[in-house]
Amino acid sequence: MPALPLDELQLTEKDPKTGKLRTLPALHPEIKADRSFVLYKPPPAIRDPALVEEFLERAKFIADDLNWLLALPHDKFWCQVIFDETLQKCLDSYLRSAPRKFDMLWDCHPEVNELQKSLHRSVFLTFLRMSTHKESKDHFITPSVFGKIIYNNFLFDIPKILDLCVLFGKGNGLLLQKMIGNIFTQQPSYFSDLDETLPTVLQVFNNILHKCGLQCEGASAEPQKLEEKVSVTAGNLPLQELKDIVLYLCDTCTTLWAFLDVFPLACQTFQKHEFCYRLAAFYELAIPELESAIKKRHYEDNSVFADLWRRISHSRKKMLEVFHILINQVCLQPILESSCENIQPFIEEFLQIFTSVLQERRFLRDYDELFPVEDDVSLLQQASSALDETRTAYILQAVESAWEGVDRKKGQAVKDPAASKGASAIVESTPENGQDLGAACALEDECAGAAAAPIARVSGVELDSLISQVKDLLPDLGEGFILACLEEYGYDTEQVINNILEDKLVPHLDKLDRRMQRQLKPDPTPLVSSRYNVFQNDEFDVFSRDAVDVSRIQKGKRREQDTTRSLVNDKRLVREQRQRYSQYSVVLDELPLEPGAAHDYEDYEDEYDDTYDGNQVGANDADSDDELISRRPFTIPQVLRPKGQEEGQETEEEDEEEEEEAEKERTKDHFVQDPAVLRERAEARRQAFLARKGHKHDSSAVVGNAKGHGQSRDTVQERRRKEANKSTRANHNRRAMADRKRSKGMIPS
Repeated sequence: MPALPLDELQLTEKDPKTGKLRTLPALHPEIKADRSFVLYKPPPAIRDPALVEEFLERAKFIADDLNWLLALPHDKFWCQVIFDETLQKCLDSYLRSAPRKFDMLWDCHPEVNELQKSLHRSVFLTFLRMSTHKESKDHFITPSVFGKIIYNNFLFDIPKILDLCVLFGKGNGLLLQKMIGNIFTQQPSYFSDLDETLPTVLQVFNNILHKCGLQCEGASAEPQKLEEKVSVTAGNLPLQELKDIVLYLCDTCTTLWAFLDVFPLACQTFQKHEFCYRLAAFYELAIPELESAIKKRHYEDNSVFADLWRRISHSRKKMLEVFHILINQVCLQPILESSCENIQPFIEEFLQIFTSVLQERRFLRDYDELFPVEDDVSLLQQASSALDETRTAYILQAVESAWEGVDRKKGQAVKDPAASKGASAIVESTPENGQDLGAACALEDECAGAAAAPIARVSGVELDSLISQVKDLLPDLGEGFILACLEEYGYDTEQVINNILEDKLVPHLDKLDRRMQRQLKPDPTPLVSSRYNVFQNDEFDVFSRDAVDVSRIQKGKRREQDTTRSLVNDKRLVREQRQRYSQYSVVLDELPLEPGAAHDYEDYEDEYDDTYDGNQVGANDADSDDELISRRPFTIPQVLRPKGQEEGQETEEEDEEEEEEAEKERTKDHFVQDPAVLRERAEARRQAFLARKGHKHDSSAVVGNAKGHGQSRDTVQERRRKEANKSTRANHNRRAMADRKRSKGMIPS
């Protein structure tokens, strides 16, 4: 019985809730395993132990989860892929944040590099399995249903496909071609998505031109605001913004080239938007401006200039290669594959494209240096006898005129990278800041330009990786022979492997021994000049100075013959303290004076208090003889008073004294007042407040008279009111509650 596809397969299992058998489709959310995938973060830029540990832990989680996913059976794998959102977020985070091949190589920890390679492989295998609709004759999905699954669930989209090409295109070209081809074949809607994406790609070029203060002819002609600044150029941009623009351009060009190199069938969609013309116009405007801005800027670190120049040169080459891929796929390849009757439209397309870009002289010159136009025209002449010679001659003449005024010969850059310095970027390349950029300009041979191969010299770990890639497929070759091939073919491993397998090596490589081992070159940098430590260029550095003060050199601990007498006689500390305290005029030496010598200074008397020297003591005192009488009234002694005046006068005097004391008490500002007085004042204020409110309360009516003397009417009323209202506060309603319980039979009577 033939096996059913996964989309038609039904599974019978027990319901975990009811325990009864039930039938579910093989692709069902309940079959998905409960597993959470973490997001990816790139390796740390510095060797911080905490950051390295965090990356290793996170990457280990992701690698283990992906290995578990790849080990699942066919049906459970697709249930997890379709219904697990955390998995898709994890894969998206890796595509966005994974380091590209043109990024700067950091000095990462070896364990970080190994784990990154393992994770890179697991992600690629996951996407490879996701793009395969038939794993075996028993495990497969209907092609039409497969196309709907990957499209409706957003397992693949155009940005993801572009990132896949730029991340995994190098070394996995054949697998990636089958993978992307199967996706576009099973779901043709991706062609329409690509058609809708290209205006956004062209808008990227317009944004870069706008940042540089330029304007492309194909851009939308919007009226410019009056207050908008028009003096912005690439030369006066901040350094960080210039670096962002170059990195943005490098990423865009590399991604487009990687996609078209993997999936050439997309070239027809690109050409619908006149991509060749727009690319050439952008190249003519942006590249010279950015190169001039990079060369004329002053850099504190020459490595920044080298990195920017390497990226702009890489971007130039990729743009020229993208143009060549479009020309080859849209025009030349159909001519080589078609019969003579069907090649005329493709020839016309070729002539039309080159006629539209003839005004871009810089672009024509660089493209002709890397891919000679004369060879393409010769191919057209061989393929068709009815070729319009006038138009082809006009195109060739325009290309030749583009080389006028340039002191370089064509065709040397591809074969001789050491003599190349770019298509025309390094012509008159002496920077304005000669001394500051002298070391940086020496790197122009390494990152020469679009036509130079290689763009930058490869060494160290990256070179070992390239050699290992070739040696994995061709283990019988020696590392020395592989290194010579890589240097010849611009460190392109695919081209090296292809030429070795097809026996198309250049003659001088074909003569070499294929088992030749790699010879380690000695470091040309002397050890003395390359050393760096904390004692560099100090006063005792014999490598950087000829004369050294030997008297200041002491071997071992300096010891002095100290004795008790020498320690007692050592008055250095006393002299230091005397000089210090003399500034405060606290410690003074007594200087002997000669007899008759005058004091030229006055001693300061510590015992004299001059605080009140400025006050006029006694200036306002009464000077009369009756000073005591004016201060205190005269009082007749009690012994001399008459009998009638003794008590009365004494009483009057006592009253006067009491009044004076009371007046003093009223005017005296007490720091702490008498609490009894405060209570009396508070009670008076309370009574006044109650009187204003109309409340009258007489507590004496409740107290009443003594027992046996009878009570007044007010007393009886007050007592009755108190008895009736006392249950509203405290615990005075116990009698009423007791009566209530007793009436209901709760308490026996």
